[in-house]
Amino acid sequence: MAGVMDSVNQRTQLVGQNRLELLLFRLDGNQLYGINVFKVKEVLQCPKLTIMPKSSPVVRGVANIRGGTIPILDLAMATGRVGLDDLKNSFVIITEYNTKVQGFLVRSVERIVNMNWEEIHPPPKGTGRDHYLTAVTRLDQQLVEIIDVEKILAEVAPTSEVISAGVIDVETQAKAVSKRVLICDDSSVARKQVIRCLETVGVEVVALNDGREAYEYLRKMVEEGKQPEHEFLMLISDIEMPEMDGYTLTAEIRSDPRMQKLHIILHTSLSGVFNQAMVKKVGADDFLAKFRPDELASRVVERINAVDGS
Repeated sequence: MAGVMDSVNQRTQLVGQNRLELLLFRLDGNQLYGINVFKVKEVLQCPKLTIMPKSSPVVRGVANIRGGTIPILDLAMATGRVGLDDLKNSFVIITEYNTKVQGFLVRSVERIVNMNWEEIHPPPKGTGRDHYLTAVTRLDQQLVEIIDVEKILAEVAPTSEVISAGVIDVETQAKAVSKRVLICDDSSVARKQVIRCLETVGVEVVALNDGREAYEYLRKMVEEGKQPEHEFLMLISDIEMPEMDGYTLTAEIRSDPRMQKLHIILHTSLSGVFNQAMVKKVGADDFLAKFRPDELASRVVERINAVDGS
């Protein structure tokens, strides 16, 4: 276990080149699961937990770790299984999503593997709408499932999606009606959050599931003689996506003269360890941590006014 924790500490800077590292773990059976090392702050034996009255059953308690009080979520229970019962022999993966720190209770932690996003695929068709997977891959002939953590967090501690008064004015909403925004995100919850926010602003939204799909969509558009920067106000893209990540998608767009003028915002849950230098390197115009409806709406409003010369 010490080796796994050392590796997590050493590798949180991995970014770019359409690659990722997965920390593999198990819940209540032999199924392997993976989480991006970029989200992991620490791995440790399950500490003593303090029960929090009236909290979600998924929150098994809170732990005092390095001077901070952190909620510990049972991933098995969160995904519809029986919760883990042997806490003393379980482990906690401390993560940071959307600027918030939480621990995920798991039965065991296996190892870290280095992979290409092209080896990570969307969940198989037929899995329905209620599954908790954002992607799958294969490793040594075994299926590895990547859990949609954003969906779990949205269910356990819902984020307000209300845009504050004054962020959008009537004049901007009138301009927004004629504008379209392209978004891509592999999390169904994140897509819905962004869509609802942008529709409140007033723009039309085209939503795609991953970077590869977005790139093929744009490539088809330019092959038809259309200019993406005229068709869309902007592209709002997640970073972690199967097939092609947001960094690679941005780099591909910038390397093609036919689409390189498209305004790009990288919208990510990679908050605390987010690599701003990488965003500049690939040529994104802006980045924004998920999910902050006021800030997202403000970025769209600013872009509308910039395009319309206001």
